[in-house]
Order: sequence, then C-alpha cells, then structure tokens
Amino acid sequence: MPATQNSKILYLSKSQFIKGVQCHKSLYLHKYQPELRDEISESQEAVFQSGKDVGIMARNLFPGGIEITYDNNPLANQIRQTHAEITNGTTIIYEAAFSYRGLFCKVDILRKGDQGWEIYEVKASTKMEEIYYHDVAFQYYVMTAAGLPVSKVFLVHINNQYVRNGAIDVYELFTVKDVTKDIIAKQQFVADEIRNQQDMLSGKMPDIDIGPYCDNPYGCDFKGHCWSHIPENSVFSLRGKGVNKFDLYNQGIIHMEEIPPDILNVKQHMQLEYTLQKRHHIDTDKIRHFLESLWYPLCYLDFETFMMAIPPFDGLRPYQQVPFQYSLHYQEYERGELLHREFLAFPNTDPREIIAKRLTEEIPDNACVIVYNRSFESGRLRDLAEWFPKYSGKMEAIIGNMMDLMIPFRNRDCYFWEMCGSYSIKYVLPALVPDLNYSNMEISEGGMAMVAYDKMNQSLDPKEVDGIRKALLEYCKLDTMGMVRIVDRLREMITL
Repeated sequence: MPATQNSKILYLSKSQFIKGVQCHKSLYLHKYQPELRDEISESQEAVFQSGKDVGIMARNLFPGGIEITYDNNPLANQIRQTHAEITNGTTIIYEAAFSYRGLFCKVDILRKGDQGWEIYEVKASTKMEEIYYHDVAFQYYVMTAAGLPVSKVFLVHINNQYVRNGAIDVYELFTVKDVTKDIIAKQQFVADEIRNQQDMLSGKMPDIDIGPYCDNPYGCDFKGHCWSHIPENSVFSLRGKGVNKFDLYNQGIIHMEEIPPDILNVKQHMQLEYTLQKRHHIDTDKIRHFLESLWYPLCYLDFETFMMAIPPFDGLRPYQQVPFQYSLHYQEYERGELLHREFLAFPNTDPREIIAKRLTEEIPDNACVIVYNRSFESGRLRDLAEWFPKYSGKMEAIIGNMMDLMIPFRNRDCYFWEMCGSYSIKYVLPALVPDLNYSNMEISEGGMAMVAYDKMNQSLDPKEVDGIRKALLEYCKLDTMGMVRIVDRLREMITL
C-alpha cells in the first residue's frame, strides 16, 4: 500500500487538479508514488523556463504590482501575504495565493478593476486550449469560495503575428481574451471534478490503462511506468496515420506480428512486413534517377535553429525559427576533395546577417545544394532574404538549386527495416551507414541543440561555453557528413 491517505494528502493544487483532469491515475501516482515519475529532460526544463519568462513579461501589461514569491516561502505564508496586500489596498498582485478547504492556487496577475477583482492567467501558447479554461476555472472556484469577489476572468496568450521593432510592445505581443462567461459556466464541472478526484485519492489506485490522454493535452510524467509493458516492436511503432492504434491495443493487439496486415495502408504494411522479415527494399531505377539529378559543385547544408516566445531581435515573430549555426560540406567536382565550412554564433549575438553573408560567399553560384527536408531549410533561407533583402537574390538562387535527400526515403525508394517506418535522418543514417550515428554524442537531435545553445547564452563559465560550442559543432557537422555518406551509399547500391 502507498503512504497513508489522509486529509493532508488530499490537498489539491491547481497543477494537481489539471493533472487529474487529464488522468486520475497520473494524479494518484503523483500523490503516492512520485518516485515512479520520469526524469525531466533539459528540453522540458527549457519549456518550463520559457513559460516563466512569458509570465514575467506579461506583468508589464499591468506594471507596478507586488509579487508574492513562492521560492522558499511556505504556502501558508504566501496566503497570509496575499491577504495582507488586499487588505492594505494593493490593486495589482503577481502570483497571489489563495486556499479553500485543502484547495490551493496562485494567480499570475490579480488586478482590482473598476468592477472588482480580475484574474489574468498567462500562457506561453499562441492559441487557446480547452485545458486552459479548466486551469483558470479552478482558480475562480477557489478564490470565490475563499471570499474574494471576482468580476472578470481573462486568458492571456502570445500573439504570433507580432513582429518586434525596438523595445517589446507587450500590448501587441499578448492577446487578452475575456473568458468570464465560459469560466462561470464551468464551475459545476470544477466542483464535481474536485469531489471525484478527492474520492479517488481516498481509495485504491484507479485501474486506468494507457490511452490518448497519456500525451494530450500534456505529456504525462509517468508514461515510462504506465507504458513499461509495451514491447519494442508494437502496434504503437506503426508510423503515420491510418489505423487507430489504441483501437487495436484495446482489442488485445499489442505486438507488431499480431496486427492484421489487410487493415494497414501501403507504407504501414511495408513497415510491418519488412520489420517482421528484416528485409530491405531498393528501387535502383528511382535511386539512379535521383542521383542523376544532382550536379557539381555539390554542397550539403544543414541549419540548427532556436525559437523563443519573446522575440530577442528586431524583425522576429514569437516562436520564429532563427538559424544560429550551419554546417556546409562541398565538393567542387566529382571525386574532388571533400571540404567543410561551418559557423556557430557567439553567445548573445544576433547571428542572422553574418549567416546570410557567409552562405552567399561560401556556396558557389549554380551549386547543387543537398538538404534533408527542403521545406525547413528553404524556409530559413527565405527568412534570411526577408530580413536582409540585399542577399535575397542569392538566397532565392540557392533555394532554386536545392535537392531534398529525404525524397528517396520518404517515397520508400530505399527502405531498410531498421528505419522503423521513419524517413528521418536520425533513423536513415544508422540504417545505411552503421558506423556513423548519433548514439554516443553529447547532442543527438535538434531539440537538444536548441537547449544547448540557450545554455551557452546563459553561461558565465568560459570552459562550459567552450564545451557546448564543441558539442554543437560536432553535432551539426555530423548532419552534413551523414548526408555525404548517405549519397555515397546510394551510389554503391545502384552499382551492386
């Protein structure tokens, strides 16, 4: 049995309530078996920090308020401080704290308006989500039950059409939506759900199997525990849309070999068949046609990018992808020497113009530019052209000469069972070139690169900065060297 379930444990915070709305079992595990929680990744930590940064920026909508700090500040003290500020006539409070019969919440921004107190819940998202209404409805329930009259409720989120020009304009950066009527309408739901959650926590762990709610609306931090019975090759290994994987799972179909082949689309059927038989497929005519479409000089280009909710430079929109690094391998002629160029921005600098300038200098005119996922790389070049029109002609020429190495794998002209139904280079490269992979690298995918770059910008330790730079350069270089080796491997295939 888990720890004794008493009234103290039945306490519910806003975040716990939201966890319970998504899945009662997740809330139960959070309360009684927290040691089963998945380890929080650096990427998740970065998301949390971004949310905090957005919340702090949103305070500028109503400046001059008093903050109720929560680090090393007991909940009871936070509640007392909030009550004291209200009593003393403070009209704007950040992180105001309220409690009612074991329920606890903090409010991003509490403001005394002309008609009474107003709640402003801040989200780093660019759109409204149903779970946000549950979030703020819980706050309204607790605050009004605690005796504070609330006249208005607002959800505040990022406006992704805002373009920075000079200092951040918070009135343009944020969209503020009045959701008062919706929140009042949800009060019965909140009351019922609180009662259901507390009843559940008073009993045994609920018997809830895995389902779509494990990842929606948030990734559950107990997924590793709840999914531990799922084998490596399972119904959930199927790529793409088509069959409902949870429908199959609920019918008792778990292992890949149990899936009826006739219900799958063509690509899923191929994945199933080739995985079970450990087969490869090579269409030499189509691969030859792709290779014959390439020409020299031949370049291999890859970007690494960052994106931020609050645009750090002029001309940027929230969450716009900004290149901070590239790797460029190139050959001037067939069987020529393989050369390499690279760039990684120094910490806390705007990397865009120097990247635009260097690319126009380093990529020869009329060169064939191989990328992996043309839509992404060409999008970054078009952004650079928009930001710096003097380079637009060369940028458009580079885009016009782009060839997408993803195509033969996306079309399954070349498919190895080890690719697991994916055409991502992270699967293609180790399948085709086993001696070259990301498994032992400090940085092994784009999300990690973004986090590392942010960490480099925040660090004051020269040794740490140098170590991150080396890891970033090594990772990005592998992306383009990987493309070189993949093309070489494809050429071998058509000559066998």
